[in-house]
Amino acid sequence: MQRRDFLIAASTVSLATIANPMPTVSKWADLRGKAQHCIFIWLGGGMAQIDTFDPKKLGDAKTNKPGSYYPSIDTAVSTVQVCEHLSSLAPLMDRVTAVRSVHHDVVDEHAAATIRVHTGRRTSGTIQYPSVGSIVAHEYASTNSNIPAYVLIGYPNVARGPGYLGPRYGHLYLTDVETGPVALTPSPQLTDSRRLRRQKLMQTLRGSTTAENAKQIQEYHQIIDQAEKLSSGSFMKTFDLTSESTQTRELYGADVTTGLGKRCLLARRLIESGVSFVEVSHNLNFRNGTGWDTHYKGQMKQHLLIRELDLALSALITDLEQRHLLDRTLIVVATEFGRPAGFDSGGGRGHQSTAFSLVLAGGGLNHRGAYGVTDELATAILENPVSVPNFHATIYATLGIDPSKILYDQQNRPIPITDGGQPIHQLLL
Repeated sequence: MQRRDFLIAASTVSLATIANPMPTVSKWADLRGKAQHCIFIWLGGGMAQIDTFDPKKLGDAKTNKPGSYYPSIDTAVSTVQVCEHLSSLAPLMDRVTAVRSVHHDVVDEHAAATIRVHTGRRTSGTIQYPSVGSIVAHEYASTNSNIPAYVLIGYPNVARGPGYLGPRYGHLYLTDVETGPVALTPSPQLTDSRRLRRQKLMQTLRGSTTAENAKQIQEYHQIIDQAEKLSSGSFMKTFDLTSESTQTRELYGADVTTGLGKRCLLARRLIESGVSFVEVSHNLNFRNGTGWDTHYKGQMKQHLLIRELDLALSALITDLEQRHLLDRTLIVVATEFGRPAGFDSGGGRGHQSTAFSLVLAGGGLNHRGAYGVTDELATAILENPVSVPNFHATIYATLGIDPSKILYDQQNRPIPITDGGQPIHQLLL
């Protein structure tokens, strides 16, 4: 038996021995979703589930009484409540599922937890795993070379990278919605003659490829070629938000803020242009001083973030639905971990990964407002626990990607697309 065949067989046996096995091929056909795009909203710092999508009885930070910081309100789903600051989203919760029973074992390290939620894997010293965005880019590999498969509106880091899939499946990123990607904006000093000289130099370099570096050099040239096409083609018009109607810009609050609403409006325009996966980072400039990492006094201004999320997410759902794109677009709201019900000495909250909420909307799923049940303090999971690999498997299945598929790294080693993850069947059937 060849080494590759042995590794494939071994990985298949390993998956088959998991307590809850992956769906069979015939069952997978029943679970295959029809969404074609994903907008992944990232709340860096750790959103407090007990103050947003999994509210409980009111607590009191001053007396250190555990509980929610804000009152809860009813939603379009009779059995589901959310925080009072999610008032615009509440009537739309029948298009949403707050997965309240997500868990992992990273609690003190923001970076490690961010990698866990983005890749669905434990950090490894031998393999750099790809982000969910890069896997979607790999599986959807755009047939139109004038459109990138994966765009990041936020700061790049290893958690969002392509890992073993290679740079071809990395992201195009930007932090300024107004100007678009800096890498695609030619310098005023770059004249036509200088551009031609650079192209001639690139052709010379291409001719110096050796057998040892052929694959890496080829991938690099593919990225350069795509960048050239993107910067000179119609794709850059996607970043012109002024072409949107006043009504649409006001829906997102894009005329009054440079924050999440404007980024979500751009995300909608990007998926309309053909981009498969867009990650949108919230609160790049720490509107409340701490972002979603609400230790100490950060808790006191958490409502500013919740309200901005409420406006942007409800606008995105409404806009996509009006354009008949909601069933074809999966919206994910993710964060690295949650927050405990108790308060610290400064009135804020610490970290909690035993139970927290991640959110799904649209994508043609069988939504129910909430999935999973936690105890009276949103600390322990009582029903339907969802691991991070299971959450990733749900994303892939919704997008029509087989969550039991085998991928290959740069050395041609087989690696399962998820770490034994299973999609949440109730949302897909």
